Amino acid sequence: MSIQGISNNNTSYADPVGSSEMGKEAFMELLVQQLKNQDPMSPMDNDKFIAQLTQLSELEGIQNLNDNMVGLAVLQQGNALMSQLTQSSSLIGKDVTYFNPDTGEENIGSVQSVKIKEGIAILNIEGVDVPLGNVLEITEGSGSGDDSGGDDAADNGSEG
Repeated sequence: MSIQGISNNNTSYADPVGSSEMGKEAFMELLVQQLKNQDPMSPMDNDKFIAQLTQLSELEGIQNLNDNMVGLAVLQQGNALMSQLTQSSSLIGKDVTYFNPDTGEENIGSVQSVKIKEGIAILNIEGVDVPLGNVLEITEGSGSGDDSGGDDAADNGSEG
């Protein structure tokens, strides 16, 4: 029976990004090396071995929790953007009073479209891009176009 010798290969167990914290792969590699190179006449105490395995398990659990939290934050950000877009789309065709970011004046115009830009809902009001936060008042559309014909039909039905 031969016993494998201990070699010094100057392996670094730190994370590649230069962090002083040890990753789970490095921790596992260190544990395996410790087991491979332990003195057969005085092996590692079972309590110490279990404590090291527990630390590895805790490290993996914390990393998984961190990954889940990051995923949840990204999902919440996406949901907030979609909510903003959905709620803002209900303004299309409505007249709004808004603070014009270019001129610094209050203007009135009809919302033509909505887009998300850099995480903010931007309304296109008659060719002017206006952040949703600059809207001061919302009123029904001017009634021009096909909507007026529909109103006449509704009025005729209520008279007779």
